[in-house]
Amino acid sequence: MDFEILINDDYLALVQETELTPIENKTVLSLANDFEDEKWRRRKFNSFVWDNIALTALTDQEREKLAGKSDSTLREAAMKLRLTDKENDKGKGSELAEIVLYGIMQHHYKALPVVPKIFTKQNVQDNAKGADSVHIVLEGEDAFSLWFGEAKFFNSIENARLGDIVESVGKSLQTEKLKKENSIITNMAEVDRLVKNKDLATKIKLALSPDNSMDSIKPILHVPILLLHQCSITAGAKEMNNEYRTRIREYHIDRASAYFKKQIEALSDKVSKYSSIKFHIILFPVPDRQELVDQFTNAVAFYKG
Repeated sequence: MDFEILINDDYLALVQETELTPIENKTVLSLANDFEDEKWRRRKFNSFVWDNIALTALTDQEREKLAGKSDSTLREAAMKLRLTDKENDKGKGSELAEIVLYGIMQHHYKALPVVPKIFTKQNVQDNAKGADSVHIVLEGEDAFSLWFGEAKFFNSIENARLGDIVESVGKSLQTEKLKKENSIITNMAEVDRLVKNKDLATKIKLALSPDNSMDSIKPILHVPILLLHQCSITAGAKEMNNEYRTRIREYHIDRASAYFKKQIEALSDKVSKYSSIKFHIILFPVPDRQELVDQFTNAVAFYKG
């Protein structure tokens, strides 16, 4: 992982006296970029985005075909991206967050990108439908877990914004949405290409068959929730020192608590087998959202152009 891990633990290990329930199925991951010349390393962040863009914009076959051709890979990936107009800033930020989540899933969770979400869009100007990321994590020789992610890039993650995230997660967990994601996985060739153990690949496709009840999927279902967010602490910092680390850790634990509280209140009685699903909140602070979105959009325009 290119970024420093500040928190990587079960929520219960971080806040042992919490009254929230069910909470044993939830984890917190906090990541932070570092500084150079007393400035947040924007170039390092942008490099991470473009180093991982192919995971969500190209299939495994396309990535293999373009291996060793970095410029061609970036141009092919950029052609699949939205290049929204100046008024539609939300779309630009969401696609950037999706790419960051794919990079984190690849490098931290060692996940296989079985559905490159941006690739599967019907229209280059549309948002990716359903979950923002779809991955499989191999659990030994004969087991796997299924990961359907959400990715947001917000100016703020104070309480007023958290409801939007909870609502989005709730919609993604509707049975018809989960079955749709499973059908996309089984209809693409990515499982056969990425899972080298052919018996396990067959097992995965059988488990995701529409004939199977979603109740059997819930115990292996994980929901990573990336909150890429503008942060005044980060904007005011000049170095990755212990004071900065401590302030970010405290802030992220507070935000994780607020988010999980809202999610439990809204979804625990509405989502079947809610306590069987594993939820992972991933928090990543940046100093200036608009600047990063503008840099990303300009880079996309260059590679498209």
